[in-house]
Amino acid sequence: MLKIITIGKKNNSWVIDGLEYYQKRLRAPWNVEWVLLANSSLEGPRARQEESERILKQIKPDHFVILLDERGNNLSSPELSALLEECFAHSRSVVIIIGGAFGVSSELRERADVVWSLSKLVFPHQLVRLLLTEQLYRAQEIAKGSAYHHV
Repeated sequence: MLKIITIGKKNNSWVIDGLEYYQKRLRAPWNVEWVLLANSSLEGPRARQEESERILKQIKPDHFVILLDERGNNLSSPELSALLEECFAHSRSVVIIIGGAFGVSSELRERADVVWSLSKLVFPHQLVRLLLTEQLYRAQEIAKGSAYHHV
């Protein structure tokens, strides 16, 4: 299982089109289940804490958790593919988290098995959803040995 938990509003139509483009090509165990949690009505640290608590309620003890954070470690596409393949080989469910605008709590950050940065740049949440989905498709194709990813 591959679950993406994200904070924020529903996807705009251009994001939906892009997500559908890649998601229809994802095959088990690479197919994605989305959990979209609403933004907190609070601000700053209180919003971060409240959103993080709601995310933590979605995570089970045996889940392998990847937190997206611009302060995390960069992974190449082949490294992401290998990491996910190892999880799937050990029958571990993978949860990828896209936190809210104010980030995530230290508790949630500590729960993460991997803190991954897509880039040192900061992107809008909806664009991150699309980039992430494309990278999951790319990781699947790398694992299959297809010609989609060129080294």
